[in-house]
Amino acid sequence: MVEAQKKNYHQGPRHHHTSLKKPLWLVLTVSVFSMLLICTHMMPPRHRKSSSSSWLPVHVRKLSDEEVAARTVVRDILKTPPFLTSSSKIAFLFLTPGTLPFEKLWDKFFTGHEGKFSIYIHPSNERPVHISSHFSDREIYSDEVTWGRISVVDAEKRLLVSALEDPDNQHFVLLSESCIPLHTFDYTYRYLLYANVSFIESFVDPGPHGTGRHMEHMLPEIAREDFRKGAQWFTMKRQHAVIVMADSLYYSKFREYCGPGIEAYKDCIADEHYLPTFFSMIDPMGISNWSVTYVDWSERRWHPKTYTANEISLHFMKNVTTEEMSIHGTSVGEHGDELHWPCTWNGITRPCYLFARKFHPDALDTLLNLFPNYTSTVV
Repeated sequence: MVEAQKKNYHQGPRHHHTSLKKPLWLVLTVSVFSMLLICTHMMPPRHRKSSSSSWLPVHVRKLSDEEVAARTVVRDILKTPPFLTSSSKIAFLFLTPGTLPFEKLWDKFFTGHEGKFSIYIHPSNERPVHISSHFSDREIYSDEVTWGRISVVDAEKRLLVSALEDPDNQHFVLLSESCIPLHTFDYTYRYLLYANVSFIESFVDPGPHGTGRHMEHMLPEIAREDFRKGAQWFTMKRQHAVIVMADSLYYSKFREYCGPGIEAYKDCIADEHYLPTFFSMIDPMGISNWSVTYVDWSERRWHPKTYTANEISLHFMKNVTTEEMSIHGTSVGEHGDELHWPCTWNGITRPCYLFARKFHPDALDTLLNLFPNYTSTVV
């Protein structure tokens, strides 16, 4: 946004008071109208409604040709309605270093629902060893993935583009090797396919690990006030997946200027900021602003808490599966701050989480035994 420039004028003594010669009602009318114009200029509406059901931001500054082209493409894609049929599937995208320790639990989750899901695996370090036929030969081309770098986003895009090749894939879920399902497949299928949003977390963290990571080099396309944070573990509708693949303008800003060490004291983490910022700018009403993947950041470390077998009980699992309020952890203050966000599904309050992480591999047997007792079957 273009900042208003302040100008100082030297004003000498006034020798004429012409306003006193005009009718009082005219003076008041002109004054009020002028104030309205000034206020309208200084405080433009944050969003406007497009001809479709989506929202796109209004920018005071003049957009570049690249931005105009990018927003035209986005607007056209958003006009494409979802095409759900009896053959519609959910694509499960596993971003993992190698073998999936909870494959046996996922096999239990998928069994009996063949034809309603697709699986894609991006192993960055070693080829996984599989015990389930659902996962066999589902690896895609992989490349080196380094935490905190744009290579994580690149891996996510490789998963998305592979899944988009199947026209029946209508919703896309990004998962890690430490993720587990929290509900039955039927519950998860209905929750995602019939939701009116993509479940992408996006919020303002005004602290040093949020807005403080914004780089001036991202201007003018990405302003500081547009910079957002969120978990990388998303689920998204097909039209949003297509938009991600179509974007090069905003992605290039994060590729060039978001990474540890690019600028002193600003360790920008691309997978925490690119998609949250991108969707907040191009379709803020089309995302949930919270993630359906549970994680515990209560320890306030660089990585979330990992749950071992002796920390898992039926009571704990039921608490996670029924939670209706999501928490956004910010970097404000010495120990951080928390923002609470209600979870609504098509306008109705529903449990927030379909998946959870991080779980230690030794928790597999405990989770297999508890799975039938903590999962829900009805949305």
